[in-house]
Formats: sequence, structure tokens, C-alpha cells
Amino acid sequence: MSEAALVVLAALASLAGMALFALALPAHWAQVAGAHAPLSPTVQRRLRAGGALALAGSLGLCLAVDHPSMAVLVWVMLLAVSAAGVAMWLSRRPA
Repeated sequence: MSEAALVVLAALASLAGMALFALALPAHWAQVAGAHAPLSPTVQRRLRAGGALALAGSLGLCLAVDHPSMAVLVWVMLLAVSAAGVAMWLSRRPA
């Protein structure tokens, strides 16, 4: 697979991880799922685990593309962009 495709996959995994972490918070869950679907502790743990796995996968993909010092830099930038993207998405969905 090409390096560009791996970076795109890393970006998507980072975005998914940040979205899962955001959905693990009750306020954001209520924004997306509505008040009729409360966030259970089991679902919350699964969302957090999924977010951690997605971010770890994103780091792994970045490490597969570049040497470690550049990969970590790209990964941190992807984290920042993904967090900002999820924050903007959630701000469009009022509680």
C-alpha cells in the first residue's frame, strides 16, 4: 500500500478514535443519541477501548510510513486536527 494511503488511513483512525472518546462522555452521547438512549457504563468502557485502539492503530500506521521521530510528529498533528474536527462536529449538534 502506498505511503499516502497509509497516512489517510492513519488520519481516519485518529478521527474515529477521537469521535469514540467524545461519545464516551455522557454530554456528547446525549447530543448524538438523544436523551432516550442513556449511556451505560458498559457502552462507555467499550467506546473508550475502541478510541484507544483506534488511536494506537493510527500511531502504528504513522510508524509504518516514516521513521519514529517524524511518525510521532505526524501522529500528534493528526491528533490535534482530529480533536478539532470532532469538536466542530459536536458544536453543530446542540444538546
